[in-house]
Amino acid sequence: MTVDQYIEKLSYKGFSFGEDALGFIYFGKELTGSSDLVVNTAIEITLKAQKTFDGSFYVSLLEGLKKEGITTRRAAFRFAESYNLLV
Repeated sequence: MTVDQYIEKLSYKGFSFGEDALGFIYFGKELTGSSDLVVNTAIEITLKAQKTFDGSFYVSLLEGLKKEGITTRRAAFRFAESYNLLV
Protein backbone atom coordinates (compact mmCIF):
# COMPACT_ATOMS: atom_id res chain seq x y z
CA MET A 1 0.00 0.00 0.00
CA THR A 2 1.37 3.42 -0.88
CA VAL A 3 1.71 6.17 1.70
CA ASP A 4 -1.11 8.09 0.00
CA GLN A 5 -3.39 5.04 0.19
CA TYR A 6 -2.49 4.46 3.84
CA ILE A 7 -3.25 8.08 4.75
CA GLU A 8 -6.56 7.83 2.91
CA LYS A 9 -7.37 4.60 4.79
CA LEU A 10 -6.62 6.30 8.11
CA SER A 11 -8.76 9.28 7.10
CA TYR A 12 -11.71 6.94 6.56
CA LYS A 13 -11.10 5.62 10.09
CA GLY A 14 -11.30 9.14 11.52
CA PHE A 15 -7.66 10.24 11.70
CA SER A 16 -7.18 13.63 10.11
CA PHE A 17 -3.78 14.87 9.03
CA GLY A 18 -3.21 18.58 8.64
CA GLU A 19 -0.85 20.09 6.11
CA ASP A 20 1.95 20.18 8.70
CA ALA A 21 1.54 16.45 9.45
CA LEU A 22 1.53 15.58 5.76
CA GLY A 23 4.65 17.71 5.34
CA PHE A 24 6.41 15.75 8.09
CA ILE A 25 5.32 12.43 6.59
CA TYR A 26 6.74 13.18 3.16
CA PHE A 27 9.79 15.01 4.53
CA GLY A 28 10.67 11.99 6.67
CA LYS A 29 10.17 9.63 3.74
CA GLU A 30 12.52 11.67 1.55
CA LEU A 31 15.05 12.31 4.33
CA THR A 32 15.47 8.63 5.12
CA GLY A 33 14.72 7.15 1.70
CA SER A 34 12.35 4.74 3.41
CA SER A 35 9.96 2.44 1.60
CA ASP A 36 6.21 2.95 1.76
CA LEU A 37 5.96 -0.07 4.06
CA VAL A 38 8.40 1.41 6.59
CA VAL A 39 6.79 4.86 6.39
CA ASN A 40 3.31 3.41 6.90
CA THR A 41 4.56 1.38 9.86
CA ALA A 42 6.24 4.46 11.36
CA ILE A 43 2.95 6.37 11.04
CA GLU A 44 1.13 3.51 12.77
CA ILE A 45 3.68 3.30 15.59
CA THR A 46 3.59 7.08 16.03
CA LEU A 47 -0.20 7.08 16.32
CA LYS A 48 -0.16 4.18 18.78
CA ALA A 49 2.64 5.63 20.91
CA GLN A 50 1.57 9.29 20.90
CA LYS A 51 -2.23 8.88 20.47
CA THR A 52 -1.95 11.62 17.83
CA PHE A 53 0.46 12.39 15.02
CA ASP A 54 3.68 13.93 16.37
CA GLY A 55 5.90 14.94 13.46
CA SER A 56 9.18 15.10 15.37
CA PHE A 57 8.54 11.70 17.00
CA TYR A 58 7.75 10.23 13.58
CA VAL A 59 10.89 11.62 11.92
CA SER A 60 13.07 10.44 14.82
CA LEU A 61 11.48 7.01 14.62
CA LEU A 62 12.09 6.82 10.86
CA GLU A 63 15.72 7.85 11.37
CA GLY A 64 16.13 5.14 14.02
CA LEU A 65 14.61 2.52 11.76
CA LYS A 66 16.90 3.60 8.93
CA LYS A 67 19.98 3.54 11.17
CA GLU A 68 19.16 -0.02 12.26
CA GLY A 69 18.48 -1.14 8.68
CA ILE A 70 14.91 -2.12 9.47
CA THR A 71 12.81 -2.92 6.42
CA THR A 72 9.88 -4.98 7.73
CA ARG A 73 6.81 -4.19 9.78
CA ARG A 74 7.58 -6.89 12.32
CA ALA A 75 11.14 -5.65 12.86
CA ALA A 76 9.88 -2.06 13.22
CA PHE A 77 7.47 -3.10 15.98
CA ARG A 78 10.24 -5.07 17.72
CA PHE A 79 12.42 -1.94 17.52
CA ALA A 80 9.63 0.20 19.02
CA GLU A 81 9.02 -2.32 21.78
CA SER A 82 12.74 -2.57 22.59
CA TYR A 83 12.74 1.19 23.27
CA ASN A 84 9.46 0.99 25.23
CA LEU A 85 7.72 3.25 22.73
CA LEU A 86 4.55 1.19 22.83
CA VAL A 87 3.00 0.89 26.27
